[in-house]
Amino acid sequence: MNPLIIQRVVTPVAGALCFLVTTFVLLDPGRVAKAIGKPPQEGGAVVDGPSWHFVNPELDQLMAELRSEKELLERKEQQLQELAARLQAERAEINQVTQLVYRMQMELDKNIVSIREEESANLKKLAKVYTAMTPEGAAAIVKELPDEMVVKIFSFMKEAETAAILESLGKGGTNDARRAAEITDQLRLTRVRAATGNTPRP
Repeated sequence: MNPLIIQRVVTPVAGALCFLVTTFVLLDPGRVAKAIGKPPQEGGAVVDGPSWHFVNPELDQLMAELRSEKELLERKEQQLQELAARLQAERAEINQVTQLVYRMQMELDKNIVSIREEESANLKKLAKVYTAMTPEGAAAIVKELPDEMVVKIFSFMKEAETAAILESLGKGGTNDARRAAEITDQLRLTRVRAATGNTPRP
């Protein structure tokens, strides 16, 4: 017989036999073990049926651990999202409070400037009134005012005008003379600070 013909016939048959044997071994290893009289390996479970019915405790434990870790990661992610939301809300609240404080500070500064301007205008008016009075009359009024107010009023008057009033005040007695000296010293310091720019003139 022609060897080429034999090869063409034998090769497919041998391949088919190999396929059948391999499929039989993979799909049903238990039957193979029984057929050859070989007991299953110790610790192994032989299951009749397809390979997806096999039971593997280690694989089941690994899958359970993976599911547990996944659930833990999901809980942590949820917690992080909640924390981020709280931080964002707190940041927004802080920004609102900061803006409110800034507006209040601006309003306060405006009020302070307005009060100072109004006070300066009133002090200038009082200074003009005292200037128009006699030193004795002005000294009688100054005697009833606190030193701080007197110094503020005198700061808008000329030195010659304040000197005449203080001189008249000092003639009232020892206490009045001492007070006139204290007012003079405070007025000097106020004018020095105003000249150097350390304290704005009232």
